[in-house]
Amino acid sequence: MGKRVPMWQVLFCIVFALGIICYSIFYSYGEAHMPMILAAAVVATVGALNGWKWNVMEKGMIQGISRSMQANLILLTVGILVATWKAGGIIPSIIYYGLDIISPGFFLVTACLLCSIISLVIGSSYTTAGTIGVAMIGIAIGLGINPALAAGAIVAGAYTGDKMSPMSDTTNMAPAVSGSNIFDHIRHMVYTVTPSYIIALVLYFILGRGAAPSGNIQMEMKDILQEAILNEFTVSPFLMLPIVFLLGAVFLKVPALPAIFGGVLMGMFCMGVVQGIDFADFFYTMHYGYESISKEIPLSGDYTVGSVVGGGGFDGMLWTVSIVLCSMSFAGVLEATGMLSQLVEKMMKVAKTNGLLIMTTILTCFFVNVLTADQYLSIILPGRMYKTAFEDRRLKAKNLSRCLEDSGTLTSPLIPWNVCGTTMSGFLGVKTIQYAPYAFVNYICPIVSMIYGFTGFTIEKMSDEEYNKMLELRKLEEEETARAMEA
Repeated sequence: MGKRVPMWQVLFCIVFALGIICYSIFYSYGEAHMPMILAAAVVATVGALNGWKWNVMEKGMIQGISRSMQANLILLTVGILVATWKAGGIIPSIIYYGLDIISPGFFLVTACLLCSIISLVIGSSYTTAGTIGVAMIGIAIGLGINPALAAGAIVAGAYTGDKMSPMSDTTNMAPAVSGSNIFDHIRHMVYTVTPSYIIALVLYFILGRGAAPSGNIQMEMKDILQEAILNEFTVSPFLMLPIVFLLGAVFLKVPALPAIFGGVLMGMFCMGVVQGIDFADFFYTMHYGYESISKEIPLSGDYTVGSVVGGGGFDGMLWTVSIVLCSMSFAGVLEATGMLSQLVEKMMKVAKTNGLLIMTTILTCFFVNVLTADQYLSIILPGRMYKTAFEDRRLKAKNLSRCLEDSGTLTSPLIPWNVCGTTMSGFLGVKTIQYAPYAFVNYICPIVSMIYGFTGFTIEKMSDEEYNKMLELRKLEEEETARAMEA
């Protein structure tokens, strides 16, 4: 084990990492892969100068990557799912009917509501964005609506549903880390989510009234897209069945990967039986995405019909997986050398009141999201660090778990190099910095949560009985830890 890294060196590593990432995104080649690798190398060098062995830092990097492997597998499988659902006419059919059903003026509200409901039911913002979200982007382009606006509404809806779903991993993780009960946790989040969601819907309604071009221009784009879809695909309401299958799999509590792969098999069936695609072309489509025959037909801006109904595939997700590997390597060495925990300790010193403690927790979650690019770490690390502080102030565990989700879960897709930010960008085809200003719920909710902390509204305290019981449990845990260390 190495020695404690001096704080000035820790701050140098952080400033260097954030500076080089921002420079690359805004002034260089627009991506964070190489800066993340360079930042990991700098942190490892500083760690080595302070006596940390390479094998310890390497293990930290490998552990960081291993934490992201389930997400990577889901990403790659959803990439295949999108390709088969596009080639099978499932997503094109949703776009075709959606163009007739959804009013341009209410599109943003509809997109947010629909993604919220689907994500609440299935408990996955990734699957929601990769299926319904992709279709909604296609509809937005057909209606002449700015895709960045649409993506913001989709992300806001998908993450609102995700954080309120009892089937979501983060919704289970936050109460587990804080010591709360999942259903107490969900009920407590209603107080912060409800006003944030209502404000967001009002803003989407206002923006939506002028989001789409009026008259002939909007109708022309809609007609071009629908005509091209009919020319390229067999469109049918029966192609909605794979969505029903996916929802059914969730209700039956089928694990995520088997459920998504079941959707892939249904997509393959639609490719062959409904669309008449030769089986010899299946693997190429699944690997590299569906190549539309309408790629030369223009719609608006840089978008063509082909960019709406084509794409997806295993290969299309490799960019996202690679940034996950780079960011988790950086986060792993930062955690292994103890630099991350030192930063959190410093932040604890400003938490003198309940309001400051809650604000510090929320800002720490956001900071960990920025620094480690990992949604799970932004919940686990602050949860561990602040659990005792919340208990000592007699604040119920559900107050902490709500803070973890209000910030850790919701701010993750707002950061371009975060796993969630890159995933949403990869699915929706819109850069994170373009859609982030319109994902209203994702930054309004943390602000509401901080306001509640300072006003005391909905901040529940333990009774004397609950506090004494907590102290007894803490003592037992400390004794068990001490025995484990001696063994």
